[in-house]
Parts: sequence; structure tokens; C-alpha cells
Amino acid sequence: MDMVLNNIEELVEKYNNAETTLKEEAQLKAYFLSDDVAPHLEHYKPMFQYFLESKKEQYTKDVPLNTKKTKLYQWISVAAVAVLMLGIFIPNWNSGPKTLADYTPEEQKLYLETKQALALISNNLNQGLHGMNALDMAGDNFNKGMGKANYIAVYSNTTNKLLKN
Repeated sequence: MDMVLNNIEELVEKYNNAETTLKEEAQLKAYFLSDDVAPHLEHYKPMFQYFLESKKEQYTKDVPLNTKKTKLYQWISVAAVAVLMLGIFIPNWNSGPKTLADYTPEEQKLYLETKQALALISNNLNQGLHGMNALDMAGDNFNKGMGKANYIAVYSNTTNKLLKN
């Protein structure tokens, strides 16, 4: 029994240093799940029981999938249409200038839809830039106000000095 206990103590030391093999860990589990554990090693017993119980557990909850379409997908579809349009126009680049009437009705429809999509993108970008200009103006006005507040602080300090003297 003393030989087994020495072996288990060595394995516990190796286990704490993360140096045990799977076979050695199996020996430790078997020892700590038995009823014949040395009193000075009792505190390891709950840990190995926990490992045994957690191994039996299975995750049974459903994982919800987020199926909401984001704006990224909308922009990707716009980009795909733009690439498609480039694919239509670039191969015919050297054959001379063409008008819209030279293309099939389907190609004309795609061209007009792409043109509308690009106009929408341009409009939204311009609106965003106007919003940024408003923020810049607010920042400038805030800085001017802080400068005037500094004048008031200097005036207040000067007044306090005059009144104290």
C-alpha cells in the first residue's frame, strides 16, 4: 500500500506540473474515485469527481442562429451588380463606343438598376458628410466657448486678487 501511495503522490506532483500522460491521469482518477484515499490527499477527491461528472454532461440547449440580414449584405449585393456591369462593359471596350440602345433589354435594365443603386449610395454618403460638417461646426463653437470661459476665469482671478488687497 505504501508503494501505491508513493506512486500516487508522484503522479499528483506530475499532474500539478501538467506533465502526466493520459494513462497516468486515468490512474489518478481511479485512485481518487475509490474509497481508499489517503487522508492528506482527500482534498483532490472532489476535483476528480467533478471531472468525471462534467465528462458525462452534454450541452442540450439550442443555439439560436442570428438570421437577420445586415446592411453589409445589401452593400455586397450592390457591389456584385457593379462588378457584373463591369464584366459586361469591359470585354466590349475595344469594339468602339456603344450606346445604351446597343445592349439587350436585360442588360439595359441591369445598367439602369446599377445606376440607381450607385446614385443612392452617393446620396447617402453626401448626407453623411453633411452630418460630419455639422459636428465640425459644433466642435469649433465649443472651442470658442471654452476660450471665452477662460477669459472669465482670468477676470475672476484678477478681481479676487484686487478685492483681497
